[in-house]
Amino acid sequence: QVQLVESGGGLVQPGGSLRLSCAYSKEIAEYAVAWFRQAPGEEREGVSAITNVGDSTYYGGSVKGRFRITRDQAKNTVLLEMISLKPEDTGVYYCAARASHLWPSPWEEHEYEYWGQGTQVTVSS
Repeated sequence: QVQLVESGGGLVQPGGSLRLSCAYSKEIAEYAVAWFRQAPGEEREGVSAITNVGDSTYYGGSVKGRFRITRDQAKNTVLLEMISLKPEDTGVYYCAARASHLWPSPWEEHEYEYWGQGTQVTVSS
């Protein structure tokens, strides 16, 4: 059974950091993986994405320079390292996987066949 399991969320103060992890099933090891987030009352938005072999990455405009996505193919894991967190980064973070190429539209949600359950990130003092 294909699964994506997120972990690492929590409560952090503004300016702090967190590292999210997405563990995925070996059946989708060749899929591109992305992180999306959804704030209360807002639509879900793309945060970061990485190709199946990790040679290209994409970032949403609001997180560039603060978030970094990496992939460990041996461990079937994608990490999202987040620094300089802001209250507006608060939301449920989901990882998702797609077989199609990320370029030119990495944030098309309908392209993603598999989704995790999400992990809550709260940035607040």
